[in-house]
Amino acid sequence: MYDPARMALWFGNPTLEAVARKARGTMVEHVGIEFLELGADSLRARLPVDARTRQPYGILHGGASAVLAETLGSIASSLVVDPARQRVAGIEINCNHVRSVASGWVLGTCRPLHLGRTLHVWDIRIEDEAGRLTCISRLTVAVLPLPGAAPVPPSD
Repeated sequence: MYDPARMALWFGNPTLEAVARKARGTMVEHVGIEFLELGADSLRARLPVDARTRQPYGILHGGASAVLAETLGSIASSLVVDPARQRVAGIEINCNHVRSVASGWVLGTCRPLHLGRTLHVWDIRIEDEAGRLTCISRLTVAVLPLPGAAPVPPSD
């Protein structure tokens, strides 16, 4: 389990530029997600509310919020594990949409709730530009061994 007093969150020294490179040529790039900050215990990004992300009633599509949340949690998990030994895959996402947004940007902040050897659980808060909560999400990510890679030793 992740204990901020005992361990660093990220594996190695990832950069925001490396995070952005992971997203090239993917849905992340297609919907316009921009990574803003890689903090000591968080990853932040923003998503435009425009023709790519609105639903027919002119407000942010709930699926677009889910894309932002899953992107943040999945990429955060990929930055926690040793990429020479492990890969990650989202296995469950929950989103509660609490406020609509018709234009501008929404900002997502992802923080760990649990970082185990085989599962990660992330809390993702999505807010409008005024800082009002629009969606709260929880993402569960499986941590999988790469075929042929040496096993990851158990933590203390």
